Amino acid sequence: MSPQIAALLLAPLGWAVLGWAFLGCFGCSRLQPQKTALDQLKPCVSGEGPSDAYCGKLRVWEDRTAKAGRQIGLKIVVLPALRRDAAPEPLFFLAGGPGQGAAKLARMIKETFQIIQQDRDIVLVDQRGTGDSGGLECKPASESLDEDPEKGIEKLRTCVKQYEVDLRLYTTPLAMDDLDDVRQFLGYERINLYGGSYGTRAAMVYTRQYPSRVRAVALDGVAPPDMRLPLYMARDGQRALNLLVRDCQQDPACRKRFPDLGKRLDALLGRLESKPPRVKVTHPRTGEEEEITVRRWMVAGALFGALYASQSSALLPLLLERAEKNDFQGLLALASITEGIMENMSQGMHFSVVCSEDAPRIEPSQIPEVTKGTFFGREIAEYRLKPCEFWPRGQVEASYYEPVRSNVPALILSGDLDPVTPPSWGEEVARYWTGARHVVVPGTGHGTIGSGCVMRLLREFLSKGSASDLKLDCVEKVRRAPFFISPSGPDPGGSTAGKDSRK
Repeated sequence: MSPQIAALLLAPLGWAVLGWAFLGCFGCSRLQPQKTALDQLKPCVSGEGPSDAYCGKLRVWEDRTAKAGRQIGLKIVVLPALRRDAAPEPLFFLAGGPGQGAAKLARMIKETFQIIQQDRDIVLVDQRGTGDSGGLECKPASESLDEDPEKGIEKLRTCVKQYEVDLRLYTTPLAMDDLDDVRQFLGYERINLYGGSYGTRAAMVYTRQYPSRVRAVALDGVAPPDMRLPLYMARDGQRALNLLVRDCQQDPACRKRFPDLGKRLDALLGRLESKPPRVKVTHPRTGEEEEITVRRWMVAGALFGALYASQSSALLPLLLERAEKNDFQGLLALASITEGIMENMSQGMHFSVVCSEDAPRIEPSQIPEVTKGTFFGREIAEYRLKPCEFWPRGQVEASYYEPVRSNVPALILSGDLDPVTPPSWGEEVARYWTGARHVVVPGTGHGTIGSGCVMRLLREFLSKGSASDLKLDCVEKVRRAPFFISPSGPDPGGSTAGKDSRK
């Protein structure tokens, strides 16, 4: 599946990982919350996870109500705390997507969350239907950059027929019941939660279902249960693009190098809509040359993916200028950076969540109005909803969509430049969550944890168990990555692209 089609059909709510920089096991002897739990975990071997982590599986019923039939082996990876006097409450890391396997990210999380691991265990579980927990894969039939999105839909239709599972049983509430089984299995009385993107929805649902078991919650890039995800992605993506155009025009070097960027982009997309060019390109991953027709939705998908991170969006003005001359190689290469994320994306689980939880609350008549005037137009919503016409739907209670009301300490994090979970979603959740503090990180896209001092802020929040008195001076210093004025990089004379994006 090409990156552009992935943007249409999946457009993962996983993080933008650009800019992340991805010790001996001193705490291993402490990792015994319950003796029987460690008896069922073992040091990870190559391919399972980091060599100084513990790996294992817990079997749960696919049909939790019937408690009969098929079982799922949930893959667990525990990164043990490095301090002997570590805190007793671990951090459970909940991945994005929906469809990413958390345990699959263990090596990256170990590197990125190292200062958190100093103080406490980090627990990673591949959610049912993801990763090594019965991952519901659906491999693409073609790797061509010119693949028709309809072929992607047909491939999903074929996969539905081939799955030997009940796709109705892969919703978020059931997965969070699984997660509490893992908590009990490992012997933890209470836990902390960190959710990234879709993982925030999972964290909110777990907190609502098991409030007494949660000590503190960090929500990064909020995607609440009532989000109706496909409906608003074009709108929120347009907001991020508008900020990029504004910031370029407010930066003297960028404005001089790329005058009237917004109008030029509109003209480019209009030309691709009316008369898509036929060009030769080199596949950015395979290195094979192919002739393709560059359509509007392909460039829109590349734009959308690049907006996930300030570092990748800094390249857009330069690459759009090249696209004006029918040189699309750079944009297509930029789009390919999401392929690593897509390799850890279980499409079956993705659509079981979206089609059961989001799609039923979207009326087709809403799409034209909500997506009007956006660079993506109606495509991203319509194509993401097409599989739901034939996808089996699970049952979700009406109360699932009510605001999560909780007094559990919560740190809510939003990137101001986020194209898919902008700060408005965090604001909405914070309205109903007593004791929550919403922090908007300037100059940051989707996922704030790798931005500036946010990781240190998370560590302080987990240590205190409260967000009320956190000092935010260091967060306020975060700025957008400077725009590339040439292939060699930003303006050597200094760019002002890093101004506070919230103004």
